[in-house]
Amino acid sequence: MSKHDFTPEEFADRLARARRAVAGAGLDWMVLFHPVSILWLTGGEAKSFQAFQCVLLAAEDRPLVFLSRGSDLAEWRADSVLTEIHGWGGPEPEDPVEAFARLVRDLGLLSQRVGIEVPAYYLHPHHYLRLRDLFGAALVAEPSNLIHDLKTAKSPAELALVRQAAAHADAAMQACVAAAEVGRTELELAAVAHHALLAAGCGLPASTMNLVTGERLCYPHGAPTARRLRAGDGGNVELGAAFHRYTATLGRQFHLGPVPPRIAALHEVIREAGAAMIDAIRPGVVSEVPHLAAKRIIAAAGCDRYRLHTSGYGLAPGFPPSWGEPVNMFGGTATVLQEGMVLTIEPPIFIEEEGIGVRMIDNVIVTATGAELLSRIPRRIMAAGARAD
Repeated sequence: MSKHDFTPEEFADRLARARRAVAGAGLDWMVLFHPVSILWLTGGEAKSFQAFQCVLLAAEDRPLVFLSRGSDLAEWRADSVLTEIHGWGGPEPEDPVEAFARLVRDLGLLSQRVGIEVPAYYLHPHHYLRLRDLFGAALVAEPSNLIHDLKTAKSPAELALVRQAAAHADAAMQACVAAAEVGRTELELAAVAHHALLAAGCGLPASTMNLVTGERLCYPHGAPTARRLRAGDGGNVELGAAFHRYTATLGRQFHLGPVPPRIAALHEVIREAGAAMIDAIRPGVVSEVPHLAAKRIIAAAGCDRYRLHTSGYGLAPGFPPSWGEPVNMFGGTATVLQEGMVLTIEPPIFIEEEGIGVRMIDNVIVTATGAELLSRIPRRIMAAGARAD
């Protein structure tokens, strides 16, 4: 992604909305660390999220202020809308928190009302503790979802990228399952899928592929291994297609040869549960409602205790290790669904004692009247070594 993926007007609108949200939270400044927040506001995506980086966002009308490691500044200048960029480090090591402290003192933040974003993966605990000491009484809030809440409903331009990602996910899944033959390894199948994605112009997905076969079918998040496929094996694949970092996920069950009745029956349960979720999705619905629709069907089949995963969640532009955003569909969640949200549909059944599992993953866009299903691959078990109709 870069500043060229969206119009200057769209970036200006995002910044104006973010400023209003900062002011509405009773803050003068917000310090943002999550790379998706930074991407959404600036268009930049350099790998400096692996180190210490942040955007300083003022409630008043002034430019964003950015701090990143010095080795990535050229990329930020070329690919982002940022105009005030500061670096730390360079030819010799430098303590990034000391560089940050100089910057916030120069900007006068220590006498302002400041909030900080505390993301799960991108702010080191030792850095966080030092920031709290630095700000002292100036740090009045940690509204970590302030920007996330603004961007869960995607713009038309963002949704166009999501639809392209979904088309690439379809093609990669078709290629992966078509390559499934006796004697091939799970890693070989993963290579076929990744080749299809990268050759089509996708980037590397933020999360690793789940691909399990045979006795490994009961692993909800099993990575591909050197295990070789055998006659009669079942398999399950979840992949993510990242197009300009906007991600579409897709999961399908496949089988080498006739599908065992037990797997066929369980797959029908999750197919019906997923369909019930899709039918329940529309603007204004609380996120728990689609989950409960799936839960009822799975429970009626006697399998409720085998649900080992959320029924679905929101999709964001992806940075390792995740493409998810803080919208979930499971018990007790109360997010109100909005038009423009992108959600996964994936109620699962995994039974360790039987060594089996079934999961089908689809994505939908919440529309004004319901949900738009993105994948064009039929929602059924796929035949290994063949392409779906």
